[in-house]
Amino acid sequence: MVTGVSIYAIVAALGLPFTSEYTALTLAAMLLSIIFIKDGIAERTKVRIFGGHITTIITGWIIVVGTLLMLAYATKQSSHFSRLALFTWFILNPFLILFTRWALQEIMLKIMDILGSHRQVIIAGITDLSRQLAESIATDDRLGMKLLGFFDDRSPERSGGLEHGEYLGSLSDLADYVNEHRIDAIYIALPIKHMSRTKVLLDQLQDTTTSVYYVPDIFVFDLIQSRVDNIHGVPVLSLLESPFFFGYNGALKRLSDICISIMIISLTAPIWLAIALAIKLSSPGPVIFKQRRYGLSGEEIKVYKFRTMTVMEDGDNIKQATRDDERFTPIGRWLRRRSLDELPQFINVLQGRMSIVGPRPHAVSHNELYRKLIKGYMIRHKVLPGITGWAQVNGCRGETEKVEQMQDRIKFDLEYLRNWSLWFDIKIVLRTVGVVVKDDHAH
Repeated sequence: MVTGVSIYAIVAALGLPFTSEYTALTLAAMLLSIIFIKDGIAERTKVRIFGGHITTIITGWIIVVGTLLMLAYATKQSSHFSRLALFTWFILNPFLILFTRWALQEIMLKIMDILGSHRQVIIAGITDLSRQLAESIATDDRLGMKLLGFFDDRSPERSGGLEHGEYLGSLSDLADYVNEHRIDAIYIALPIKHMSRTKVLLDQLQDTTTSVYYVPDIFVFDLIQSRVDNIHGVPVLSLLESPFFFGYNGALKRLSDICISIMIISLTAPIWLAIALAIKLSSPGPVIFKQRRYGLSGEEIKVYKFRTMTVMEDGDNIKQATRDDERFTPIGRWLRRRSLDELPQFINVLQGRMSIVGPRPHAVSHNELYRKLIKGYMIRHKVLPGITGWAQVNGCRGETEKVEQMQDRIKFDLEYLRNWSLWFDIKIVLRTVGVVVKDDHAH
């Protein structure tokens, strides 16, 4: 976005016409920027702002410029552009990107401060580092965190006492406490010699949507969006985190969701009307079916679909649709096969309950079943559920007759969380088109 606006502003400032060649250059530069300038400035904490991202952005921009110059040379189009405009753009754009991402972070900081939106955190382990971390959280409002207390198998008296936060219980009590309270983040500060206890804690916490960090850094786990940070000099490593918790990435994904949803709803409006009429004429009942599903952080949301069945199941026991399901309406089977029944979920996207790309939401009853059977199942809820996802374009669609089929879905969902980028989203959307046209697993 910044790349496109900056070239337009520079060309306009020089009094030059913004020709079709400039439009093509802008689109090519924006696409290349998505591919090569992936990292946002904002980290998962509010402390590091620039970090190593200056180098990342400038390096990525050099690659973009080099690619554009090669394309211009190969197509012999360089004579159509002002050299002064291009030189100015090449020099200024990386700094404009840097400033924009920093400004977005600062704006979000202000909004969080105004709303009083603080992450509730707890610390596992009472050590010198964890006490230092607690002091930073308690004394620096810019961190946006509220410390509730500590868990440790030793009492505070045996471990040196506490100045900030209270003693909440032993490590064996931690998972139950997290399930009973709204905890946004856990900092595990156990010594390395207690690595086995840390692994047990991590296994217990994978049935929650709480972000988990390790103090200090260690790389022996199956990590989700891991990276090393520091809070006032205390090293922390995120073990399980959302790629969109804070900063530019989240804002970029939300903006793209809104723009694409508005465009798709506008273009497909006549199809919506035709589907609604066909449903109404072919079977009794409402046009739109609403079902409770789990959204971000495991919170219940209402997901919209065009009704494809004669039943409106949304209870504790929901039978999955099968290929020859007798519950399908005359038009329902065809709608599901072409995924047209999912169109109303673009409304969910505009509401902020879903994203265009993300793990597919499951019915609440199915969630409660599989979270007990599949390790790490609830981690998929660290991002908004999607209309399409990495699992779906890899063939994981339709009925899950065996637990192994759901395990395959979760494997792809977690891979998406580990490797997210805007380009990854675009790749999934493009592959979804092919899946909808060719695949017959949906029913």
